Amino acid sequence: STIGRAKAEVLAERFRDKVSGLDAGELRIAANSTTILYLLPDIVAKFRQKQPNVRLSLHNAITADGTDLLRSDAADLVVGSLLDVPSDLSYETVHRFEQMLITPPGHPLSHASALTLAQIAAHPLILPPRRQVTWRLVDRVFQQQRLPYTVSLEVGGWEVIKQYVALGMGISIVPALCLAPEDARQLAIRPAGQLFPARTYGVAIRRGWPLSAQARAFIECIKP
Repeated sequence: STIGRAKAEVLAERFRDKVSGLDAGELRIAANSTTILYLLPDIVAKFRQKQPNVRLSLHNAITADGTDLLRSDAADLVVGSLLDVPSDLSYETVHRFEQMLITPPGHPLSHASALTLAQIAAHPLILPPRRQVTWRLVDRVFQQQRLPYTVSLEVGGWEVIKQYVALGMGISIVPALCLAPEDARQLAIRPAGQLFPARTYGVAIRRGWPLSAQARAFIECIKP
């Protein structure tokens, strides 16, 4: 009968899910806007192709808030940057991106022969807000060298920062991840990896908590 065939198809589908270790379900990921905008699109597309029936939800949160979501069981994974890993979390770095200096075209630093921290500190910086990893990373480097510097503007979002730099309102240090070839039309871009440590992105999970099959499958998609 039609009903019998339908039941058989449902049972067969459930059996396939059990064999694969996935029962559809939902995977909740916390990530900041940079990760969602620049890093995750290809990864999500790969995961969708492999696991089309898993409901995927992305929580847009800075990494510090994402770890709180993880602890409260409102997220299964955090994807992003962690400078200091809390003892109750495990963090694995998956991608590294060189830090780049962006300035307006024709800016003195765009053609300086040997770039130094002191040269950068002499110009106003445009950075993301203080709670975010980039601000803390840049601040740590200048503090270690005891170099005073000025932040002329704190603003969220690399696209906004790039626009303000292009308008001549300051310079910035950005991860190569957020730069596209067309940015070279309105910005001068040069590597700053010799001055600032690479920006790392990885996956944070709760230490000692079992991972779902969905989470394990997503982590596999994140790896290069």
